[in-house]
Amino acid sequence: MTLTEDPSDPRLTHGPDDGPAAQAPVYLVLSEEERAQGFIRPVRRTYVHTVCGAVTTMAPAIAETYARKPGFYGATYCTGCSQHLPVGEFTWDGDGSVVGS
Repeated sequence: MTLTEDPSDPRLTHGPDDGPAAQAPVYLVLSEEERAQGFIRPVRRTYVHTVCGAVTTMAPAIAETYARKPGFYGATYCTGCSQHLPVGEFTWDGDGSVVGS
């Protein structure tokens, strides 16, 4: 998986897709400098899809982006469904809070 800090990177996908697909070729994250300013939520790497029950673990920089700016992403990838779905369908493993809240 590749990460980028450039929101205009042409490899980025936008939002939930229309069906099963491989993960995106690149994911947008906040800059290292922005993430280094601290987090307003705990850094959590693993979430559960409330529909299918699959557990997905994300890259550290993506987890730090969620922790710094919880509403940054509108969708996230489910390894069970093999597609990007709205973040509201996922809860953080461990405490059960809704991803992105």
